[in-house]
Amino acid sequence: MEQSFFINNRNKLSELIEDNSLLVMFAGTAPFKTADERYEFTPNRNFYYLTGIDEEKIIFTIGKVNGQISETLFIERFDPIMAKWVGKTITEEEANEKSGIKTIKHIDEFEGYLDGAMNRMPIEQIYFDLERQSINMSLNKQQILAKDIKEKYPHIIIKNVYKEISSLRVIKNEDEIKNIEKAIEITKDGIELMMKNAQPGMKEYELEAYFDFTLIRNGIRDKAFKTIAAAGKNATILHYDKNNSDIKDGDLILFDLGAQYGYHNADISRTFPANGKFTDRQKDVYNAVLKAQKAVEEAVKPGVPFMELNEICKKVLAEECIKLGLIEDEKEIGKYFFHSFGHYLGLDTHDVGSRSVTLEEGMVITNEPGLYIEEECIGIRIEDDLLVTKDGCVNLCKDVIKEADEIEEFMANR
Repeated sequence: MEQSFFINNRNKLSELIEDNSLLVMFAGTAPFKTADERYEFTPNRNFYYLTGIDEEKIIFTIGKVNGQISETLFIERFDPIMAKWVGKTITEEEANEKSGIKTIKHIDEFEGYLDGAMNRMPIEQIYFDLERQSINMSLNKQQILAKDIKEKYPHIIIKNVYKEISSLRVIKNEDEIKNIEKAIEITKDGIELMMKNAQPGMKEYELEAYFDFTLIRNGIRDKAFKTIAAAGKNATILHYDKNNSDIKDGDLILFDLGAQYGYHNADISRTFPANGKFTDRQKDVYNAVLKAQKAVEEAVKPGVPFMELNEICKKVLAEECIKLGLIEDEKEIGKYFFHSFGHYLGLDTHDVGSRSVTLEEGMVITNEPGLYIEEECIGIRIEDDLLVTKDGCVNLCKDVIKEADEIEEFMANR
């Protein structure tokens, strides 16, 4: 992404925060796996959205006092010993080049900077990125610092900037859309390679390996999320990810996967027969899911309530399940469809954005109906990524094969 993208994002956010305030954000750090082994670092997406920097331990601030904006980055000092072991940290010049932020200080100066701001500037509130997280997660640096400031400066109001940043991130610009399209293109290639090589008798992870190979061959080291490779009954488990079972003749294989490009994600689900041929029953269920997906896509346009799409999806699936003999009343659909029609997509796979709003041009959402029939060992999900446009939507996954007859033809000619 160009430096101007991040500058523009900061300018927009500065307009949304109140005067006489300070914003503090952290890039984050890689958590430990075990002993001295760490997980691979990935930046806090809100931090990246504002700075373009993807290195850990960095702190970013925006000061807004009497309408004047000041921006500061705090980076690690150069450590020649650590540079020999793990490589050098980002320099002041590199940080400025990526972010466009001119004032660069060091992390050991942050505490003094913060005390100075509290005591010498008319700061009335401090914004932190108190991002949504599970209740069982430990406190992060933002939460710890917010607690410390409240105790030390009880007159300061602590505010959460998550909502303001989310309102910006939910609308994608052209460069973000290009990144998502590239991630989808690579994901498409991986899906086709899996379909070409799928055979009964393989392990789920063997087929998954073809997708991994496609990503690495294209210079992509990160997936959007852990791949779901679910054969047979495993496909009825929504977030199955063990991927270690045998693929049997007659099984359907459900893949939910995506590449990540420029930190933007693809999220695509496809279901296909291991032996290349749907049974009549499998095809009927597949086409029921596909019908619901097409109904949702047709309804997507600016002004439509986000959750109205969920009702459209459920209604079509319920009608189809009655025809399939699975249920007798539409209210029973929860037995076979128990998740939402989709979610926002962007820097996070389950991206920021409220479900209680109407759609706007520039939003990217997923469209992923499914049916999960455990007693028949049939699990089917079909997922595309949709860009909301001025008059409707564009299916960014339109070139990813999904019609049942086309899948059979593709697999017959491999």
